[in-house]
Amino acid sequence: MHPDISRVLLDQAALEIRIKEVGAQISRDYAGRSLLLVGILRGSVVFLGELMRSISTDCAVDFMCLSSYAGSGSTGNVRVLLDLRENGEGKDLLIVEDVIDTGLTLKHLLDILRTRNPRSLEVCTLLDKSTCRKVPAKAKYVGFEIPNEFVVGFGLDFNEKYRNLPYVGVLKSS
Repeated sequence: MHPDISRVLLDQAALEIRIKEVGAQISRDYAGRSLLLVGILRGSVVFLGELMRSISTDCAVDFMCLSSYAGSGSTGNVRVLLDLRENGEGKDLLIVEDVIDTGLTLKHLLDILRTRNPRSLEVCTLLDKSTCRKVPAKAKYVGFEIPNEFVVGFGLDFNEKYRNLPYVGVLKSS
C-alpha cells in the first residue's frame, strides 16, 4: 500500500468484479443499439478502459474535460476545457464518471448535453458519494456507494498524483 494512503476502500478484485457486473447491465440495456461512451477526463480514464472491455454491444468513445476542483475541494465553478468532437444529436450517450459528489459538475454537463438532442442520455459512475449532494444528481449505473472521504487511485487523483494506484484508497489527511 502507498504510504500516503490510510486504508484501501476498494481493492482491485472488488473493482474488477463490480465493473464486469456494470458492463453486463449496460450491454443488456443497450443491446442492438450503438452507444457513445462519453469519458470525463481525466479521472474516468482507468474506469472507462475497464468498463469498455466489459461491454459487449457496439460502442464508440469520445471525451470531455470539465474542471471544478482545486486540490481536494470543489470550487463550485464548472468550466469546459475539452468538448466532444461530435454534437451527439440522435445518439445514445452514456456519460462515464469517476465519482459524483456534489452533483454540480454532473448537472452542468447534463445541461450542456441535453441541448444537443441525444436519443438518450444516461450516467455511469464508478463511485457515488450521495451524502455530499448540493444539487440532485443520479446515475443509472453505479459501481459503489462510498462515504464522504477523499479517495484516490484507479484514476482518481490529488493534485495529479495517485491515479495509477490499482485500488481506491482513502488519502491520509496530512
